[in-house]
Amino acid sequence: MAIQVGDAIPSVTLKHLTDNGMQEITTDEIFKGKKVVLFSVPGAFTPTCSAKHLPGFVQQADALKAKGVDTIVCLAVNDPFVMKAWGEKAAIDGKVLMLPDGNCALTKALDLTMDGTGYGLGLRGQRFALVAEDGKVTHVAVEAPGKFEVSSAEAVLEVL
Repeated sequence: MAIQVGDAIPSVTLKHLTDNGMQEITTDEIFKGKKVVLFSVPGAFTPTCSAKHLPGFVQQADALKAKGVDTIVCLAVNDPFVMKAWGEKAAIDGKVLMLPDGNCALTKALDLTMDGTGYGLGLRGQRFALVAEDGKVTHVAVEAPGKFEVSSAEAVLEVL
């Protein structure tokens, strides 16, 4: 069953590319003792993700922080190199943690995968947003297929 309000964020170790090279990062490091907004996109550099989803969170970062958010995370089933390049292209300027889920470990643990094989994408993450406080989910919004309504930065701001 997909992650729900009240559930704990699963403990998963992922790899991401930093200025100091490839580093491991755990969900415990990201979520413990913090208020975190995590949004997931089906893929880096894809149309809605690049034109609306990621830019919305970059533009609304200050407003989200003003509501007590410590960290904004963009999750995608892509490799660390792609996520770093996408963040650079999108000029995230340190406002969003670009979190690659290359092996789909976190997305599977959240039970929010989607089958993108019809588009040549393989197994990916659904488009969603969640809010967690100290590792416990307080809000989850999963988009209907092909939609972009409930997981936008503006929609998250409304529930904070």
